[in-house]
Amino acid sequence: MPQGVSVQSSLMRAPRGVVAALALAAAVGLTAPAASAHAPADRATGAPAAAAKPRATAGEDLTRNGPFVYTSTTVADASTPGFGAATIYYPTAAGTYGGVAISPGFLETQSAVKWFGPRLASYGFVVIVIDTNSTMDDPDSRGTQLLASLDYLTGSSAVKGKVDASRLAVMGHSMGGGGSLAAAKARPSLKAAIPLTPWHTDKTWPEVTTPTLIVGAENDTIAPVADHAEPFYASLPASSAHAYLELNNVDHSATNSDNPATSVQSVAWLKRFVNGDTAYSSYLCPGPAPSSTVQEYRSSCPF
Repeated sequence: MPQGVSVQSSLMRAPRGVVAALALAAAVGLTAPAASAHAPADRATGAPAAAAKPRATAGEDLTRNGPFVYTSTTVADASTPGFGAATIYYPTAAGTYGGVAISPGFLETQSAVKWFGPRLASYGFVVIVIDTNSTMDDPDSRGTQLLASLDYLTGSSAVKGKVDASRLAVMGHSMGGGGSLAAAKARPSLKAAIPLTPWHTDKTWPEVTTPTLIVGAENDTIAPVADHAEPFYASLPASSAHAYLELNNVDHSATNSDNPATSVQSVAWLKRFVNGDTAYSSYLCPGPAPSSTVQEYRSSCPF
């Protein structure tokens, strides 16, 4: 399958063999699910019938870039209402796509989480990776800024015509992860939330009905899973779709660089809940088994 490439940089990667793909899948405790038909929501809505739009297939290697050609554009701080500077990554193919806003953590800039931009854009999402107003902003402020960036993305950005405003999601690292929970609480219409090694003083989130994937790190000493990720997950309502991925033998910054287990589950979560594509449930239920990269995985399956 052709991989997503940036038209601004030479990010095209040589295809890997079947053996390499299976090895990567095994590394994150996955068995490639059987191929199945994708729900209509997987398409780029509004694209002309003749548009060259790549099709994803269940069983693909989600640890590397997907089939969409993407590009990016920067947004200056002065032009962003309610948040800092940002970079928007988006597919070049015609049509509209789900939108994802991502916040860095305490003392971090967008560079800490920028790898998600190309990765998710290459799977058919418009992704805005933000700087916060201050690197010291608390989680609730980051949640407000995530929502402001989604409003900007859909309302006045240069790519607003490519974003389906009814299919939006939030992500964030550390205090940005706590901010993604706060954003989901404030705006239940969000389709998905992915807090990454999240930190917040509030330990319970029964108000969050948005499908939420929480990623924790076994050796995290800044936001220890026993004090943050695990109680956050346990407090989510039983009626909502939620999952908990704990990365094996890594620390708080594990999700700040290309992480295979995080990549697989994040792409699948967004495909399933932002796009409504049930083919990706195969990656989420039962989910990855314990392995060298995955400490444990829990979920409210079936979705």
